[in-house]
Amino acid sequence: MENQLLYLASLSKIDQKLDELNDEYGDLPEKVKEQKAKVNELENLVNETKQILEDVKNFISTSKLNLTELKEKEEKLSKQQFKVRNNKEFDAITKEIEHARSEFNRITTELRTVNVKEENLLLTLEQQLRDLKEAQSELDELLEEEKEISSNQNDELNELNKLKKSIKAKISKKNLDEYKRIRLLHKDAVVLIKKNSCSGCYSNVPPQKIVEIRNNLDLLYHCEHCGRILYPEEIQIDKKILTITTY
Repeated sequence: MENQLLYLASLSKIDQKLDELNDEYGDLPEKVKEQKAKVNELENLVNETKQILEDVKNFISTSKLNLTELKEKEEKLSKQQFKVRNNKEFDAITKEIEHARSEFNRITTELRTVNVKEENLLLTLEQQLRDLKEAQSELDELLEEEKEISSNQNDELNELNKLKKSIKAKISKKNLDEYKRIRLLHKDAVVLIKKNSCSGCYSNVPPQKIVEIRNNLDLLYHCEHCGRILYPEEIQIDKKILTITTY
């Protein structure tokens, strides 16, 4: 079997470097998420206000048309009163005129209220649009900041991810699953034995175990205290993780 421990140690170094790159974003991703939600909420408010305003405008337009029709109807009925032949017809027309006037007055009163509502809605919409513009501007700034970080990292990320994919392909599924399990608890899942100690938790590693690890680089040995996978100083990984060698 190929040197599984060497590949796992390399994978751990790569993942730690990827973590460092991700940490450069800080709380920026969360800020972007929150700002997007704020912009979305304001957009919904603007659309809601626009819809209400449209309904109000339609009501005003329809009401004005109804007022015109009622006025014309009243004038027409008033002329008919002079042509009636008996009191019964006169009373019927008078009743229609009163109803037309009553409707006219009701709609006129309602229009006054709706006109005030329209003015308030227009003011509300103006404020909402200002808030939306400001929120969108803040979001654009955050996205630009995020883009700049991403752009600066792009080449390095591509290189690391390409190397990570290549190394993962050389690790058995069993060992890879074990590595992933440990990494849920410790970001540095595979650590160096330094001065006879686990460099993850600094617990002592028995000399006999160190000898076993050196003689079985295709097997996995764990720190008895923290559970991290251990590798000996004989395995050397260069700083850029571009080449991996053993001595």
